[in-house]
Amino acid sequence: MLGAITSDAILPSPDKRGGANGLSAEQRRRLFPRLWDTDWLVLKGMRKAIHRLADQLPLTGHTVLDLGCGAQPYAPLLSPREANYLGADLGPADEAHQIEIRADGSVDAPDGAASLVVSFQVLEHVRNLDTYLSEARRLLCTDGHLLLSTHGNWLYHPHPEDHRRWTRQGLITELAAHGFETTDCVPVVGPLGWTTMMRLTCAAVALRRIPLIGSLMAAVLAVVMNLKAMVEDHITPAWVTHDNACVYVTLSRRSPIGGQRTS
Repeated sequence: MLGAITSDAILPSPDKRGGANGLSAEQRRRLFPRLWDTDWLVLKGMRKAIHRLADQLPLTGHTVLDLGCGAQPYAPLLSPREANYLGADLGPADEAHQIEIRADGSVDAPDGAASLVVSFQVLEHVRNLDTYLSEARRLLCTDGHLLLSTHGNWLYHPHPEDHRRWTRQGLITELAAHGFETTDCVPVVGPLGWTTMMRLTCAAVALRRIPLIGSLMAAVLAVVMNLKAMVEDHITPAWVTHDNACVYVTLSRRSPIGGQRTS
């Protein structure tokens, strides 16, 4: 267990630019969201949930594989724990990712290559769930884990496609059907908060189209509505958020195919 380590202790300062210990722009946005960012509340919650679940795993000396890594936004939460962090994404391996995901969804890595597979806000964009989750399971060693986040409720956002949303029960059932036993499922932002965030996102897009002052107007609106959403989320009963979250962050262990779902 690594619970004594705080997320701030293992992260570089947000004002560092470039270099081995620096953060990319997307990593800074995800890990240190600003009050005037429209997704501030959910990003804060996701960082906290990912850090808490990662603390449950002994990562030192183990391989972590980020499946559909993009900019590897949460790598700074995991790689400082002396883990070997590898990114996998579409296209040949390059500076952005070390492992290729082929056009058919298969991953150019051997069976059991990782102790932990991570997937952050990817699953809703995957066209073929069977291939994606089967590959995630194949890549894990026998006692490996899957740390995955995806949307319960959110606006349509194709990157480049956007296929689905989940209920808590539906997501856990889907993972169980592909050989994962979910041991923890953390809800991030309840319905009072995320409905305000949705209105904010739509309004900010419209305001930014106004020449000269649009971006400033959107930022001011974001500060006001983010504070409103924070209060709304604070007063939302936990039992409501539990099954109606904006995002679910799950930790699952690899189980034999046909393993039973947990609740």
